[in-house]
Amino acid sequence: MKKDSKPIKKIAAIVMARNDEFFLSRWIKYYGEQLGKENLYVYLDGLDQKPPANADEANVIILEKKLTKLQKFEQWRAGFMSERAAELFAAGYEIVIGTDSDEFLIADPKTGMNLAEYLSSIKIKDTVSGLGLDVGEHLKKEKTLDKTKPLLAQRGYARINSRFTKTNVISKPVRWGWGFHRVRKHNFKIDPNLYLIHAGNMDYEALMTKYNSADIIARGEQAHFKRARIRIVDDISSRRAMKGDKVFWIARLIQTIFRPPYAWNKPSMLEMRWVVKLPERFRKLV
Repeated sequence: MKKDSKPIKKIAAIVMARNDEFFLSRWIKYYGEQLGKENLYVYLDGLDQKPPANADEANVIILEKKLTKLQKFEQWRAGFMSERAAELFAAGYEIVIGTDSDEFLIADPKTGMNLAEYLSSIKIKDTVSGLGLDVGEHLKKEKTLDKTKPLLAQRGYARINSRFTKTNVISKPVRWGWGFHRVRKHNFKIDPNLYLIHAGNMDYEALMTKYNSADIIARGEQAHFKRARIRIVDDISSRRAMKGDKVFWIARLIQTIFRPPYAWNKPSMLEMRWVVKLPERFRKLV
């Protein structure tokens, strides 16, 4: 049910990407429709990068690439994006959304509101999170991804993944941790009507190409890639899928109560790998 309408707040979305035209173009399309392209801030990692064709009204900043090692890069990126968000607040924005290019924060259509309307209607003390849904290809039930068509129209299954219940939405300057997974010295709150769709595992063929790429092999990351990425597709294709609407609230409760021993301000699913069938109302959003 739609809540009482409130003035739409000034909301920005920021992202950093490299060699990712496919997802970045969809990121610009989605958040441009939700927030207005003029409120998108895209940072391209490297002077060799070119903006997607649909980046016309977005604010695109091309940076000189300085770091190559993943750990050092992620440390630098967390600080860089936190500083850019602080600048946007100083410029008059009331909410800043930070995501990776393959992440889409959605407001549940049952609210009757788009993302900007919904975020404007709720109280955000410091940060708010959407429940993380790691969407992947069901190898037994779904066809190869058609990259010319909407994503969720082709993918209907996800694993509930606490790694993607991120602190993407902030209402004041904070210090993000790596990959927006948490905010330093702050707790997190999972909103009942927000979901973070991770789309990076939707294309199994692309996943395997990357798994066998020279870069992944050279960095010794195949084992991690298989555990964190390919395993999602394996779980979705082999486990019984529950109806999302029946278990989303339980997953929120679990992630709110339980935390990893190494990070009190990050959510945990206690190693449970729940696969869900996405509600049909999600299928037209991304």
